[in-house]
Amino acid sequence: MPILDLYEHGEKRKNLAHFATLASLAAVDGEVNEKEKTILDKFAFKLNISEVEYKEVMKKENQYPIETPHTSEKRLMRLFDLFKMVFADQIVEEEQMILIEKYAIGLGYSPKDAKILIKKSYDIFHGKIDFEAFQYLLDR
Repeated sequence: MPILDLYEHGEKRKNLAHFATLASLAAVDGEVNEKEKTILDKFAFKLNISEVEYKEVMKKENQYPIETPHTSEKRLMRLFDLFKMVFADQIVEEEQMILIEKYAIGLGYSPKDAKILIKKSYDIFHGKIDFEAFQYLLDR
């Protein structure tokens, strides 16, 4: 087997695990609504998740481990994806915030750093940023 096949398999596994994390965030309240499903469908396409894999992930008994990316940029990108899922329906539930904290720690952030990142991310996604942060984001 060529080394490239091993890399693709590993990348596929990571994408599937990330998709499963997104799906469990969407289903934490017991069901996936239409807005959440739309976001999941987009992630399935982006992460190259097949229809069979999609259905398998959506089964309640399936559990996938969190795959921790090696770079801080990829970890932050995964966290960003999680917040896109949480805010898909503009209703942020306490269970989702508890789960996202567990996932942030699973991504390699310390509990302290996870809390800080989650608070900042929540404020940004929820539109609760101050002028200085707004200006900084626009200037970047």
